[in-house]
Amino acid sequence: MFCFILRKTLKKSYVPILAKRDIEMDAQELVQKHKLLECIQCGMCTGGCPVSRKANLNIRAYMREVALLGKLIVHSKDELWSCTTCSTCGIRCPKELNPCEFLIDIRGVAVEEGQIAPTIRDALESVFKNGNPWGRIRSKRSEWIHDLKVKHISQGGEILYFVGCTSAYDPRVQGIARGLVECFEKAEVDFGILGDEENCCGNEVYGMGEKGLFEFLVEENLKTFNKYDVKQIVTSCPHAFYVFKNRYGQTSFEVQHHTQVLADLIDNGKLAFSKDVNKTVIYHDPCFLGKQGGVYDEPRKVIESIPGVTLLEFDRSRERSLCCEGGGGRMWIDIPGERLAETRVRDAVESGAEILATACPFCLSTLEDAVKTAEFEGKIQVLDVAELLSFAL
Repeated sequence: MFCFILRKTLKKSYVPILAKRDIEMDAQELVQKHKLLECIQCGMCTGGCPVSRKANLNIRAYMREVALLGKLIVHSKDELWSCTTCSTCGIRCPKELNPCEFLIDIRGVAVEEGQIAPTIRDALESVFKNGNPWGRIRSKRSEWIHDLKVKHISQGGEILYFVGCTSAYDPRVQGIARGLVECFEKAEVDFGILGDEENCCGNEVYGMGEKGLFEFLVEENLKTFNKYDVKQIVTSCPHAFYVFKNRYGQTSFEVQHHTQVLADLIDNGKLAFSKDVNKTVIYHDPCFLGKQGGVYDEPRKVIESIPGVTLLEFDRSRERSLCCEGGGGRMWIDIPGERLAETRVRDAVESGAEILATACPFCLSTLEDAVKTAEFEGKIQVLDVAELLSFAL
């Protein structure tokens, strides 16, 4: 288990503690925990990995080295940190192993030893100090609201809208939160937010291998949810959606992604459309919503319900969707080479789509950055499903 302490220096920061175990013992534990001896070396994990060629990431080689040599081999940081934790490797493994989880544990060793990029270190420190990885102070977390009338969950509300770090702080991605609030207001949904009390969900912290900090976040967040007797949570972020459902180990609240809620509101006739959106739209499946969350139909149902919209599909869609390269801490470290988001935008432009829709703050950010390159600028617009829906209300 990884943990951290507070060191009284000029500024308070978390410091990972190096476990008092030799590296060979760590390797043996990894062999047992991840069933590495069951690996048949078929190469499905590496072959299916979206970044394997770009970063020369060979997950199979990592597993073989630990299983057969009984020790960890030092690899380049580009290899170790190129993984987006999309879990395509686990989905394709015929032995039902999860190479992604194995790689996260390898990252944990690197974090304990301080062998991480300064940008990763700064993101983790910001989560500990400010509750977000973006280096922004907590008191600015509610600035996205602007002129909207949004109540704090302490004032009541059947649903807690968990905004998430990126939707709260990134000026472009704030459009997701604002668009969803407009949809909720139109449908008269009784909801509230945590405002500046909201904390990082911890999914990317876990993916970067800092499990001690992750456990701290889980404890703090559950305290806050219990404080306000939260029973239902809606989040715009598939990473929060996934981590609340799968890593918090609780049954006290139900969590839904905003596309699921919007689809239900449309089915129940609580959202009426007043405008046509005469656009051709193609939808990108976020990894943590689709591959890991199993949510494929609801976002498409919402898009298809919008008057005037024609929905296209990528060749690589649903469980075959191409990762945008935003998960697993990749928002805070750059790996050389063309980003997969650029490949995704190119495919969208070639399909004839006018709008590239998605349902994840990270996907929106990476795809938006890709559109800003000289090759694609002005050729396509990137929108979240909630933003697109709000245009028709």
